[in-house]
Amino acid sequence: MKVALVNPPWSFQGSVYAGCREPHLPLELAYARALLERAGHEAALVDAHARGLDLPALRAAVAALRPDITAIATAPSYLFWRCPPPELRVPMATAAALRGHGGLLVAVGPHGSSTPRAALRKLGVDVVILGECEEILVMLAGAADARYWRIPSIAYRRNGIDHVQGGPHAASVRALPALRWDDETIARHAHHHHRFDAVPDGPGAELEASRGCAHRCALCGRDRSRAPLRRRPLEAVLDELDALLAQGARYVYFIDEHFLPDRALLEALRARDVAFGVRLRIDSWSREMLDLLGRAGCVSIEAGVEGLSGSERGERGERGEREPLARRSSASTEELTALLVHARKSVPFVQATLHHASAGDPAAAEAWRQRLLGLGVWANEPVPVFPYPGSPAYAARWGAPDDGAWERAHAHYIAEHRKLGDLEDGRPLPLAELERDAR
Repeated sequence: MKVALVNPPWSFQGSVYAGCREPHLPLELAYARALLERAGHEAALVDAHARGLDLPALRAAVAALRPDITAIATAPSYLFWRCPPPELRVPMATAAALRGHGGLLVAVGPHGSSTPRAALRKLGVDVVILGECEEILVMLAGAADARYWRIPSIAYRRNGIDHVQGGPHAASVRALPALRWDDETIARHAHHHHRFDAVPDGPGAELEASRGCAHRCALCGRDRSRAPLRRRPLEAVLDELDALLAQGARYVYFIDEHFLPDRALLEALRARDVAFGVRLRIDSWSREMLDLLGRAGCVSIEAGVEGLSGSERGERGERGEREPLARRSSASTEELTALLVHARKSVPFVQATLHHASAGDPAAAEAWRQRLLGLGVWANEPVPVFPYPGSPAYAARWGAPDDGAWERAHAHYIAEHRKLGDLEDGRPLPLAELERDAR
């Protein structure tokens, strides 16, 4: 089988998407390529976002491959599966452009993982994969059309009936190989994700040391698209890293939901000449391990903070009383502050990303933010949480996601946060309007 793996030409006009808009390495498609080739198939990755291909150019590139299957991502790389653009405008337009040129069309990403029937209908594809896609794509490539009923974690339509088989798939992360990228891909990857300490002095890259998460942060939509915490073998991570360094990469960003305090990995990083960035939970780290993180070459930390605890900040519990947000974290606000400040001693840029601003006292949150800024830790103004279908925030308000979940969450978000008129690409548009002309 010939398989094309497509990262669409992303654009975000009118979107409430708050993630980074630069191209990133589509790790999920690269893993799929490696597994497909291992199984004896031909696989090609076409990254329209990184290569600056518009839809006609993308269609020509895919048609030239004459694939039997084309997989289309619905989020800009694994890095943003937890917080993708809510609208399917770009994947819909991509599927429409490739219909008749890409063979069997398959959608992979968080949208189909949380609302498979809605994704199948909107995208007009033949198959939607629920959850992590690498191993399921190999199964699809090796199966005849009539045997789809044997494949788990997919949705497809037969004789006008939608079939959804199983729940989101969890890949065997320990079996995923060390990835290899061609020199041209790395050379053009100028972006250093979430780096603010220096001007890039060479290519950047993204890398994965672990996948999944043991926490259930309110904002994160990964529950239906990414499984619990799993670590990649250290040997595979270092093999992949060394190949990137040999190609000239000067910075890597670990896309892990929460980068873990792993002494063996940090000591190995310390022995290499590389700067790197991470996202982590600061309360999972000791002062000793934060010191090692800095010595290993970390230059950027993004530490998510869901709220302040104790008397400074709280939420309403089930009975209406104030519930300390310390239940969400193993540390108090003072302990979190001390850890953030300690990390800043050895890491040039440390950011505390505060969520759930509307659940507590805005004045207390602002006072804490100003305190951190005075101590050298960057702290953003508290950000509104998009209630991604499948996230605890969505479930708390509406329950399990149905076929209208994305429209419901989007309409609520725009209505609740009208100051979103300051978005980079202008005022946010309703989801239906964003997707109206995509097909």
